[in-house]
Parts: sequence; structure tokens; C-alpha cells
Amino acid sequence: MTKLAYFECPTGIAGDMCLGALLDLGVPLSLLQDYFRRLDIEQEFELQVSSVHRQSQQATYVRVELGAEPGPSGEHQHSHHRHLPEIERLILGAGLPKQVEIWSLDIFRNLALAEGKVHGIEPNRVHFHEVGATDAIVDIVGTCIGLHWLGVEEIFCSALPTGGGTVKAAHGKLSVPVPAVLQLWQTRQVPVYDNGIHKELVTPTGAAIATTLAQTFGPPPPLSLHQIGLGAGTLDLSLPNILRIWLGESAASPASATHPETVAVLETQIDDLNPQVFGYVFDALFQAGALDVFTQAVGMKKSRPGILLTVICPPETVSACETVIFKETSTLGIRRSQQQRTALQRAIKTIDTTYGPVQIKLAYHDHQLVNVQPEYEDCAQIAQTHHLSWQRVHQAALVAWYQQSEIIGAK
Repeated sequence: MTKLAYFECPTGIAGDMCLGALLDLGVPLSLLQDYFRRLDIEQEFELQVSSVHRQSQQATYVRVELGAEPGPSGEHQHSHHRHLPEIERLILGAGLPKQVEIWSLDIFRNLALAEGKVHGIEPNRVHFHEVGATDAIVDIVGTCIGLHWLGVEEIFCSALPTGGGTVKAAHGKLSVPVPAVLQLWQTRQVPVYDNGIHKELVTPTGAAIATTLAQTFGPPPPLSLHQIGLGAGTLDLSLPNILRIWLGESAASPASATHPETVAVLETQIDDLNPQVFGYVFDALFQAGALDVFTQAVGMKKSRPGILLTVICPPETVSACETVIFKETSTLGIRRSQQQRTALQRAIKTIDTTYGPVQIKLAYHDHQLVNVQPEYEDCAQIAQTHHLSWQRVHQAALVAWYQQSEIIGAK
């Protein structure tokens, strides 16, 4: 049997909610504090844990109270902000369990990649409070320690609520979801929805934890449920502001490790549209939630050469995708059908190459790794930056992944 954790996020996810749910599941606070001492950051914060009620439901609330230092003019200010390389050194030098080390580094690197893409800079040059702040280190490393202590092998997550409104950040006021969260969602094509609550519900730290560790997003997988941990958020909302982590063991046979899912298929033939438009249409459809878009050359009536445009999307995004097709092409009608597809379990890891970090897509069947592919966009960005061929960067990423896998397997 495989130990599973399912993150149910009706009011979103944040790092402190993850910690609260894991402590509620029985992870010893003393264990976390011991590892925080090894990270050499225990003097920068105080961890406050309490039992609270959210809409009459009891949950565990964790608050990371940061220490303050006098500023140049005597005022007190929080000053514990770091670049990614410094955080990597802290994690690598702390003597953490190997799986905790891998998970923690992957989460921070994915968060730095997202912020780097938002601001147009390389991940190692990212300097922003969300990654460097002590509370992010506590939340991310603490979450990984808790999951490892519980023996969790596979992680799944629900669809995530978008939230709304604005928040104050280091770069000024930002719309919710903030840019880094949107970038992380886009990377994993996370299913999202509006639950009617217009607050920041998914933080960058929470999004990075979910998108890095979760194999899939959606309903819970088949499992024998053993325990539920409840982690409270800070705000009182119209729904109980609680992250629920379901802990159990796989109830599925090995053959069902792949999960069938329903997708919508949209098709239309076009013979009177400037072909230059299709690149723009592809981008617009992906932004609308399409899973895949492709074209085929077809022969149409009156022997005209034409294009068959096919869009595969979740059923809930059909309307948005049809709107794009009608608005951006010359078609007068769209055919619609539903099909079942079987998708392999997937995960995203980040590895270091000679030229910089690259995200790697991993696909599993029957709990065995069957496919490893470096992320195209990461390889393209590095190739352009270093004036290399894309193929050379792609091969370097694969070599780095397999070398890292051999090192981990030998330990």
C-alpha cells in the first residue's frame, strides 16, 4: 500500500495552513524546532501554535512571529530577506533527510522560476520577500519535514479557488491572484474556480507547495482514509477557512494508477482565414483553459484546401474556448463532443544544470517513472540567454537529471 496525502483547499492554501494541518495530524512540534535549529534560523522567529475555531470548526493555527531589528533611524523592521542561492545553501547544509531536502529545494526553485518569469530576470537574481522571508523557509521546509515524518509517498490536491481583490506586496499593490501564483498555476495547468470569496486565498508559498508536490489536481484519488488534519487560515471567511489534509493509503489496484478523466473536444474547419492568425488563436485558447490545440490540413467543399482546428479542454472551459474561436476566427459553427482520456500521474521537479535551473516533467505509470522531459520554455530561455542551441540545453538537462537520480539512488 502507498501512503497518500490529499490537500483539500476550499478556501485556498498557504504555508502556515499546511503546517497547521500537519501538526494536527500528529507531527511533533519539537521535531520541527530541532530541524529549524539546524537551518540556523531559530533566532529569527518564534513559532506560535494554537487551537482556534473557524465557523465553529476546530483547527490548528500556526503563526510565524518574526523578530525585528532596529533600522537606520531607530525604527524596528524585519530584515530577513535572502536570494535563492543563500536559501539553497541553508537547506543543503542543514543535514535534512534526503527527501525533505529534494522537496524543499524543488519548491523554492519553482517559486524563484515563477517570480523570475514575472519580472524578466534569472531565478538566481530574484530578490523578493516571498522567497527570502524567514516565514517562507519555515513554512516550506516545515511542510516537507511533516510530510516525510508521516511517511507520505504521493500527494494530490483539489482544484484551487482564485480569490480576488488586491494585496499589498513588496512591488506595490497587486491584483489577486498575484502574478507569481498565476505563473505557477499555468506551469501545472491547475484547475481553478471562483468560490465567491474575494480575498487572497492562495499565497505564492502555498501555490509553490501545491504545484511542486501534487501529482494531480482534482477530486481525491481512491484511498482508505485514516486521518484528517485541519490547518486554519488567518481570516474569518464566509466558509470555514481551513485546509484539510486527508491521510490514508492507496485503495486502488496498480492498474488504476492512471486516472481516466472526461475532456471536451471542439472542432471546426476553416478555409477563408489568414494562416498567420492561428498562432494568436493558439495562445488565446491556452489562456482560456485549453489542454491542447492542434491543426490538420483538410480538403473542403469545392476542392478548397482548409484547416481543421481541434481544441481539447476541460468541460468547464468549453464556453470560454468557444468564445475565443468565434471571436478570433471566421468559422460559423463548432462541433462539440466529450471523450474519456487516461492521463499518467505527473510531477514537476527542478534540477540544476551547468547553465541554470530547469524544470523537469515526470510521468508515472503503475507508480513507476516512465517519462522524463525538460520543460521547453526553460530550455529555450537558457538557450537564448547563453547563445546555445536548444537541443544542447535539453540534453544537458536530461544528463543532470539522470546524474542526480543516480546520486539519490546510491544514498
